[in-house]
Amino acid sequence: MFPIRDVNPTRIKPVVTVGFILASLFVYFFVQAQSTDEVSFLYERAVISCEVTTGSPLSFDEAFQNVCRSGSEAPMFPDKNPFLAAVTSMFLHGSVFHVLSNMWFLWIFGNNVEEAFGRVRYVAMYLASGIAATVTFVVMNPDSTIPLVGASGAIAGVLGAYAVLFPTHRVQSLVGYWLLPVPAAIFLGIWFILQFNVGVPNVAWEAHVGGFVFGFALALFSRRSLLRRVAA
Repeated sequence: MFPIRDVNPTRIKPVVTVGFILASLFVYFFVQAQSTDEVSFLYERAVISCEVTTGSPLSFDEAFQNVCRSGSEAPMFPDKNPFLAAVTSMFLHGSVFHVLSNMWFLWIFGNNVEEAFGRVRYVAMYLASGIAATVTFVVMNPDSTIPLVGASGAIAGVLGAYAVLFPTHRVQSLVGYWLLPVPAAIFLGIWFILQFNVGVPNVAWEAHVGGFVFGFALALFSRRSLLRRVAA
């Protein structure tokens, strides 16, 4: 099931959503893709669980042996801030498909959430969802030495908020060969359940779940005031 568009018009120009999309596309195609060594690029700039739990950048041995130690050896990138990397990771991606699919979901669902939250709070919610997603992944994988990249966690927060605010709005979805209107609650509920398919390689399902739950809870807590903004 793949979303084509949602039947949920807005009265605003979603400048923040478009800004996040353009920033992510620019970073991937004009910064990340231009690096001569993409692996080193990601190790230098992406968040890594081991670095967060130990508070220090990985050494070469830790990275190549996939072992998390206390940081007693010389780090690969001594100037790296392991915590600031949680923000930069949201604008890095693992492949063209990764960045394009993420941005497509953000384009479909982000504008309505932006309208409900307002631009400033929407920026805060997006970034906070991404950080919550990272924290969830780190807690469940404290010794991981693999870079965690992508806006998926932040976008999952947007999806969680959308599920709370607009559960009955239809999402035109490609289901097999058919284009069907699916209520957002059903579409996003299925999306959430599918994240637990832990057999899929290179997918940080923990981050997706953490981001979704954070966005869902945040929107649920202030649902009345957010919906008043949309209805006003």
